[in-house]
Amino acid sequence: MPIYITCTNVSSAGRKAIKENPARIKANNKEIEASGVKILAQYATLGQFDFINIWEAPNEAAIFKIAVDLTGKGIDRVQTLTAMTLDDFIAATTIKK
Repeated sequence: MPIYITCTNVSSAGRKAIKENPARIKANNKEIEASGVKILAQYATLGQFDFINIWEAPNEAAIFKIAVDLTGKGIDRVQTLTAMTLDDFIAATTIKK
């Protein structure tokens, strides 16, 4: 399955919700995984983004849905990257004769 990385920023309302109920983040994860998207890793970060998430999803449509759902739950901005493993990258860039 394709791998996607989302870099997100939390809105002021989202920060308030996290402060009041930090466990809500894990409840959101259950909803996400119920939609068929697998969470490979999640990190709270300092710097440009508040959270980095690495997902495995069947297609871009599933990730679009997650991004839209997240923006309705206190995420202000979502930047999504498509990723591939190094082995897949090497295979894709190897010239076949």
